[in-house]
Amino acid sequence: MENFQLQISALLDIPMSTVEYCSEKIKVKKVPKGGVLLREGEVCKDTFFVNSGLLRMYSIDKNGKEHILHFAPENWILVDRSSLYLNHPSDYYIDAIEETEVLILSPEYFDFIGEKQPSIFSRQNVLLHNHISSLQKRINQLLGATAEERYLDFLKTYPSIFERVPQWMVASYLGITPESLSRVRKELVKKK
Repeated sequence: MENFQLQISALLDIPMSTVEYCSEKIKVKKVPKGGVLLREGEVCKDTFFVNSGLLRMYSIDKNGKEHILHFAPENWILVDRSSLYLNHPSDYYIDAIEETEVLILSPEYFDFIGEKQPSIFSRQNVLLHNHISSLQKRINQLLGATAEERYLDFLKTYPSIFERVPQWMVASYLGITPESLSRVRKELVKKK
């Protein structure tokens, strides 16, 4: 819990005492490898902070193919914002790639902190715009960047993940086939 408190204090730019005061509103859950936190069609009710382990958020198309939108390693937050804030059924799944411990934050958690520290609302607004900006960048890359450019950006964004996930998951995130990913990696080795 202390790691989370440090992260939230820094992220929201609020005193540690405020975060500690609100810790009673947090639930801790251990999720086994393959365990599901959200299924397509369900309404997302919580935000997940990854204390240890690794989550992914993905959709499955009508042909049964997975499309990974996000990975969330330690100290990352993962949520289907559309479902949580607009109360829509989710288009996504969130599951554990490895045994994971998450801290579950209900929407009330942030309301509770806001009562103690109203400045978080402007900080949350900045964080939301950062999130939107990163999603726009990701869409632009999927539409116009080469597979090599997407792979290099993946390594920058998720430096510790490549060894922790199967190659097909990385390929899914990049929007390419595993064979294309192998070619990209071989070409990069040749360039070095």
